Amino acid sequence: MTPHNEAKKEDIANLVIMPGDPLRAKYIAENFLEDYKLVNSVRGMFAYTGFYRGKRLTVMAHGMGMPSIGIYCYELYKFYNVNTIIRIGSCGTFSPDIKTGDIILVNKSYTEGNFSLAMNNEICHTVDGTLATIDVIKNISKDTNIPIIEGTILCNEYFDPYMEDIQKLFDRLPKELNILGSEMESFALYYTAHVLNKNAACLLTVVDSMFENKSMTPEERQTSLNNMIKIALDSSLKM
Repeated sequence: MTPHNEAKKEDIANLVIMPGDPLRAKYIAENFLEDYKLVNSVRGMFAYTGFYRGKRLTVMAHGMGMPSIGIYCYELYKFYNVNTIIRIGSCGTFSPDIKTGDIILVNKSYTEGNFSLAMNNEICHTVDGTLATIDVIKNISKDTNIPIIEGTILCNEYFDPYMEDIQKLFDRLPKELNILGSEMESFALYYTAHVLNKNAACLLTVVDSMFENKSMTPEERQTSLNNMIKIALDSSLKM
């Protein structure tokens, strides 16, 4: 047990699917897992362990932002012997070629922040996901005919729709990275996995585009999120 996780060591599987929202963790458990049980509810950050097509896994929420996921993924890797974490979340896109509802597989995460300096006394702003884990997800995408877009994402420290002048952000971003969009957690997950020699991947459903003057309907959002969830769960069977 830790100050943030009341689960016993044996309650957590060695592969964890991590959405940000605790209610999404609950949704996945109720709709995709068998013989699941709630193993953590500290601070409302629900974790469920059960079986997906015979594979034992845990679904646990990580909250919003790098500090939050940084705590939860570190503890899972370090104290619960978790080997692989797949984050599933949402993002906005900076590219006119990417539409709402598309799924992005993050192969590289870039941040302007200092998470690496705080954690490991290292200045690092770009970190890769685990190649082997990413390759499994790419193969599952092909097998299930659910398309994904692979690329680099910005891991931001501030919710960019609330920025006073987002153009200044775009002007700062390294053009050679061809950043597809932004979210707020992937760098902390990838860097923590890198430091602890663990595995990590991140799938994101695009829910907002600066190039589309529309919002996803609840039905569209649910379909897209379910497709992302299915890719992550089916990938877990190969890990």
